[in-house]
Amino acid sequence: MGILKAIAVGLIVVFLLLATLFLRREWFARRGGTVEIYMRLGMMVEGRGWAPGFARFAGDELRWYRMFSFSPRPRRILRRRDLSLVGRRTPSSAEQVLVPAEWVVVRLLRPTRAVQPDPLPDDKLVEIAMSPTVVTGFLSWYESAPPGPSHLT
Repeated sequence: MGILKAIAVGLIVVFLLLATLFLRREWFARRGGTVEIYMRLGMMVEGRGWAPGFARFAGDELRWYRMFSFSPRPRRILRRRDLSLVGRRTPSSAEQVLVPAEWVVVRLLRPTRAVQPDPLPDDKLVEIAMSPTVVTGFLSWYESAPPGPSHLT
């Protein structure tokens, strides 16, 4: 009987963890402005390093949250003024294992600053994958910077 109780408790814990992930995602979705975006966290191996997630546009920031995380805080924050659009491409065949083939990979560059220590090369280049309709919204957000020194050159 002890083994059955342990299995039941284990199943309840797994169910509660999955329910927590689902409720976290729903909480963010109900707040509005969330879109599904995959971010490439590691660029050491070609076609690898993609993590599913969702993002919220908050003023001049794009806050990216991992899909399978319990944290209420964003994993990455991309500030519009710190980004330069390098280009876009379709996912490679190796990337299509996780990233849908019809999605678009947007390549962004975060310039280094003299006052901060030079980040690792992975931190300079940012790749995010999103559906074509989300790309339209992302580019609209990116290009709608308020008046002042522009990041578009």
